[in-house]
Amino acid sequence: MTKRPGLVPINLGICLFLICMLNGCATQHMAQAPSADDAAISPDGLDQVLDLNPDPSSLPAIWEDSRSRFFLPDPEQITLSADNTNTAGDRSNAGIAGQDKPRIVFNYRHQHDLWDRIRKGYDLPHRDHPQTHAEIQWYAKHQEYIDRTVTRAKPYLHYITKEAEKRGMPTEIVLLPIIESAFQPFAYSHGRAAGIWQFIPATARHYGLKQNWWYDGRRDIIASTNAALDYLESLHKNFDGEWLLALAAYNSGQGTVASAVRYNKHRGKPTDFWSLKLPRETRAYVPKLLAISAIVADPEKYHVKLESIPDEPYLVEVDVGSQIDLALAAELAGITLNDLYRLNPGFNRWATDPDGPYNLVLPISKAERFRHNLAELPVSKRIKWTRYQIREGETLSHIALRYRTTITLLRDVNKLHSNIIKAGDNLIIPVAAKQIDDYTLTKGQRIEAIQNARKEGLKVTYVVREGDSFWEIARKYDVSVRELAAWNGLAPHDYIRPGQKLVIWWSDKRTTLANIGHITQVGLSHDTITQRIKYTVRKGDSLSRISQRFNVSITKLRKWNSLPKGKYLQPGQKLTLYVDVTRQTENI
Repeated sequence: MTKRPGLVPINLGICLFLICMLNGCATQHMAQAPSADDAAISPDGLDQVLDLNPDPSSLPAIWEDSRSRFFLPDPEQITLSADNTNTAGDRSNAGIAGQDKPRIVFNYRHQHDLWDRIRKGYDLPHRDHPQTHAEIQWYAKHQEYIDRTVTRAKPYLHYITKEAEKRGMPTEIVLLPIIESAFQPFAYSHGRAAGIWQFIPATARHYGLKQNWWYDGRRDIIASTNAALDYLESLHKNFDGEWLLALAAYNSGQGTVASAVRYNKHRGKPTDFWSLKLPRETRAYVPKLLAISAIVADPEKYHVKLESIPDEPYLVEVDVGSQIDLALAAELAGITLNDLYRLNPGFNRWATDPDGPYNLVLPISKAERFRHNLAELPVSKRIKWTRYQIREGETLSHIALRYRTTITLLRDVNKLHSNIIKAGDNLIIPVAAKQIDDYTLTKGQRIEAIQNARKEGLKVTYVVREGDSFWEIARKYDVSVRELAAWNGLAPHDYIRPGQKLVIWWSDKRTTLANIGHITQVGLSHDTITQRIKYTVRKGDSLSRISQRFNVSITKLRKWNSLPKGKYLQPGQKLTLYVDVTRQTENI
């Protein structure tokens, strides 16, 4: 077909015109986008994503998927092509029937996605192993699990990727917290492993992670990431550059894997990961990482959707220089207290450790505001103090427990040379700026939330006595040690102290008390089980009859319900009773 003179120059002119129009659209949308300071941080994911969803009919050549969430491209990301090939997803100009007319096709691809960066650094072998396929199928069927995990990973993943790249490590390693903890910063396992990298106490100490009453470096995102990568590098070296063996050792311990390697060597068998006799959990551990890596490599192949994560830093460490109340720090940064805890999950209490670390992790967009506000706040006002007069019979232990602090801190602040204190003397005590209950993600508050989670049976609160152990308490109430520990946010080998309260969900069938009223609280003190119940007064009931039925005194009934003498009970009236279930009979 003969081309008409001047057709190409005219189309080039149209191309230039459309490019100018496109740049104008991009400028307009960029101006309307919210600033980083205004971007909301979600309570769960702490994600900060610029969400632009223009009407696809208004920009048919640019936006391939109007539901995608991404940042506007740089000018060089938009390519102009003149071809006649029809490909899926292209948006072409309407041509003139019967003519070969060059088409203008704008191909947009988001080139600043963290998943792309991670894929480029892949270097682990055997993603196509049969054991990996089984794990891939599980993940592919659980889109909601992947969604929740990616949301949690958002604030941390860029930092982890950057640190892994610095060391030349395969970037599949950055996905390891998905397997370890599903990126839950407060994760705690029955094996006493904590944080997104699931360090046990001994290994954490070996790699320099501080652990005390105030702070647990196993949950510190920055510190634990650096320690985990140090540990993995060491294992990689010890297993002669075999990453799959290093990963297996991260899960079950270097000695376990080394022993399995020696066993195969002595029998002339292969010593690769797939040939070793390893614990069941470890045999699944490495395939799980390879499976999630395969899904990230090609989510469409497995019909999985991965939410885009911008390939740009989110976190920054700010040196505070002294102890600070975390509620105050959140106010200075302009973020919620819960968001601050999720970025700094290493802090156990309402303030940072008085002996450091003094670094706080903040969103980059909030760091300058925080530094400015902090500079105008004297060090003396970063923690609130109170003066307390010691009463007769009190000890430093009593006072430390009451004010949720430590004996060591009280001694240091008050320059005491021993634990001996005298009634009438005054102590200076650091106190939280807000009510303790407002610090909902402290270690104590998290444990309380776990203990208050509803389970089947009677909720029993047991007060630990001298000499008690998990095993003895579990045997007494016919529950497993692991159950008892899990109900209380602990591990079976954790230390329990006298006076500590443990929750037990007791399902003894000998009592029918659970069928009476609504159970709101059960308390256990040594060998008695005291349950608070709501009792609905029936026709013919009297205080005397109710007291006999439940083995409680009339005086207590009146006191618990503020009942004046001489006033009769009415059918349907609600009463609160505190009864000892061990003294109840079958015919209640």
